[in-house]
Amino acid sequence: MNPAANANLFSRLFDGLDDPKRLAIETHDGGHISYGELIARAGQMANVLVARGVKPGDRVAVQVEKSVANIVLYLGTVRAGAVYLPLNTAYTLNELDYFIGDAEPSLVVCDPSKAEGLAPIAAKVEAGVETLGADGKGSLTEAADKASSEFTTVARANDDLAAILYTSGTTGRSKGAMLTHDNLASNSLSLVGYWRFTDKDVLIHALPIYHTHGLFVATNVTLFARASMIFLPKLDPDLMIKLMARATVLMGVPTFYTRLLQNSALSRDTTKHMRLFISGSAPLLAETHREWSARTGHAVLERYGMTETNMNTSNPYDGERVPGAVGFPLPGVSVRVTEPETGKELPREEIGMIEVKGPNVFKGYWRMPEKTKSEFRDDGFFITGDLGKIDGKGYVHILGRGKDLVISGGFNVYPKEIESEIDAMPGVIESAVIGVPHADFGEGVTAVLVCNKGADVTEAAVLNALDGRIAKFKMPKRVFVVDELPRNTMGKVQKNVLRDTYKDIYAKK
Repeated sequence: MNPAANANLFSRLFDGLDDPKRLAIETHDGGHISYGELIARAGQMANVLVARGVKPGDRVAVQVEKSVANIVLYLGTVRAGAVYLPLNTAYTLNELDYFIGDAEPSLVVCDPSKAEGLAPIAAKVEAGVETLGADGKGSLTEAADKASSEFTTVARANDDLAAILYTSGTTGRSKGAMLTHDNLASNSLSLVGYWRFTDKDVLIHALPIYHTHGLFVATNVTLFARASMIFLPKLDPDLMIKLMARATVLMGVPTFYTRLLQNSALSRDTTKHMRLFISGSAPLLAETHREWSARTGHAVLERYGMTETNMNTSNPYDGERVPGAVGFPLPGVSVRVTEPETGKELPREEIGMIEVKGPNVFKGYWRMPEKTKSEFRDDGFFITGDLGKIDGKGYVHILGRGKDLVISGGFNVYPKEIESEIDAMPGVIESAVIGVPHADFGEGVTAVLVCNKGADVTEAAVLNALDGRIAKFKMPKRVFVVDELPRNTMGKVQKNVLRDTYKDIYAKK
């Protein structure tokens, strides 16, 4: 394969770079990394990975804090033809044991403080362990600093894997969504055009980079456009408002917008230099959308994506951005609404299952061929599990989920996993975990318990028992003890009834 035909995402991102000195990343503490430096560092990293035995197609599992070195690791992994596997920094060793055992990476990269705990888990699959701290320092960068920056990007085909991201459903174990080089490249290039990105744009990057939004959407779109990003470790409303004076785009989850609205410095004047505010990963409340418009004069652009599909739809750049809607299918993406049982396509305004098809849709679930087959229709459409409708104007609306998945702060929460932990606690008979509307997080994880008579089970005791067992983002925000759970005639717990009962518990007073 000649270099011009190389479908490797790295080649597609950087081939044809006209100005290596162009700014790619500015750090919160004033550091500047040019496109040329980013390419050189990715070459050093790729050389280290190869020296550590990473071969094309091997998985590189990464649980590290956000840093420029983490972005370099992602780019170096892809450049070496390996498969990047980011893991949420909140995952416990108990959870990492499953992911690493399932993915069988050849290398695990973690924070220096986690290396001792991860070593025996990595050893089970004969994976090496390297470290990378939040400060960008560790065994990996020490080696990279001494390595050559010259590296021939490994040739990859469109359909070869570039990344695996684990996602959750409501039944069964976590699934590894296999994303190809073309899945990621095609979707990012589509977004560059749809959102009018140019090399003049400056993105405020405050998202984490272990999931689709912060890593593939924010980072890849910026790099494809030859734009630059100001890299922040986390959400910092005061700093973000100051940066808006020289930035043009913010990508965030609903929490970003609710927190920024709480800041008295937010105004039409402080946002006048901004071109675009984008929200995703969880539903943005229509109330937040309207409040943002009134306060800043900008309409938030909401879009709809999934771990398995990258971005599917977006409100228009020009045209009405409808509160509560996620816009139109992106170029090359087909969206339809069907009867969940039969797959029969429904007319506009009727509610059913959202199905999507396009070059953005993943290759399947890692080592789960039967599960993959069951999630696709015979004509290639992916069954998202989201319920919604397409209105008379063609806007897609997400109205709920056919499954009981909870999305809190942009992260998928698998209720059964939390229920299993709670049910094992002394005095608990059974539990039901649901998501109910929460202005900051989209949905607040909420647990409803039935206990033995006389059992001293309190909210504090349950939360204390869960601490350290599950990631922080999965922790219930409230725990309620009731006499019995509502059930249908078949004995199944009616989570829809519970959601209705507790729908207002996080409402602002």
